[in-house]
Amino acid sequence: MNMSEPIQFSATGLRGELRFDEPMRKHTSWRAGGAAQRVYQAADLDDLQCFLHSLPADEPLIAVGLGSNLLVRDGGVRGTVLLMHGALSVLSLDEDGSIYAQSGVPGAKLARFAAMHGYRGAEFFAGIPGTMGGMLAMNAGCYGGETWQHVTRVQVLTRSGELLERTPQEYEIGYRSVMLRSKGQVENGKWENSDSSLAPHHSLEEFFVGAWLRLEAGDGGVARQEIKSLLSKRIASQPLNLPNAGSVFRNPPGDFAARLIEQCGLKGRKIGGAQVSEKHANFIVNIDGATAADIENLIKEVRAIVAAQTGVDLHPEVKIMGEYAKHE
Repeated sequence: MNMSEPIQFSATGLRGELRFDEPMRKHTSWRAGGAAQRVYQAADLDDLQCFLHSLPADEPLIAVGLGSNLLVRDGGVRGTVLLMHGALSVLSLDEDGSIYAQSGVPGAKLARFAAMHGYRGAEFFAGIPGTMGGMLAMNAGCYGGETWQHVTRVQVLTRSGELLERTPQEYEIGYRSVMLRSKGQVENGKWENSDSSLAPHHSLEEFFVGAWLRLEAGDGGVARQEIKSLLSKRIASQPLNLPNAGSVFRNPPGDFAARLIEQCGLKGRKIGGAQVSEKHANFIVNIDGATAADIENLIKEVRAIVAAQTGVDLHPEVKIMGEYAKHE
């Protein structure tokens, strides 16, 4: 792949930073993977709109927050990666009491902001190692809470740079899954041809850039103590000292992926520099310069062994994208 392939812009005056042949290991929590042809870090939402207006219509786009749920293959990714963290970072309290958070706001920052303003219910966000955009895209959750339980409306940006607002009713929201309903389904209030009419947000025909959340008023001090407790629990149970991407597999109905993986004796299993964590079986950690191929192959191996021994097909929660290296 010609990673330095030029791109033609149709607009000037951009205020963000455009980089070429950018190693994605710098932008993913696994610290592995190939390079992106282009990476753009917008100055703010207006600048991001301007950048999208300037792109060719067929330019592939990927939006990345903290890269904490993402594996980029060693051959890298074509097109442009949009870095949201550090770009879309507005976090504010509206007059009606709702909290507005742009897609680059980390979960822990959102939790602390809500507690500081005397709201309860956002504490669980502190346990999610991602940003608002990613949490919206997958309905991220932990410790009994899920993102969309608190969303009243979202702000999305289309591929052409048009800014829109949508309501939760325009999405099919499930466990670690958020799909945009077709226009006809929204108008009719029903689903038809569910397989063909769903458009996942990672296609980037449009993507989340912000959300308004409604939370219950409560004791901010109690909320802050709950955040501390959740963070302590996370530190005690997860291998946070090693590069990881959080939970690798979704929990199957009525069970836990970690329990099944441990039951199959897979804790400590290694391929190259990747290892199934000995601390938490649903984590794969980079212990010694793991390649993306090491990690992906270990994911496949764990999935195959669990399916063979238990009959349960574990579905990855992490997103895997990009091209294989030529030698693979």
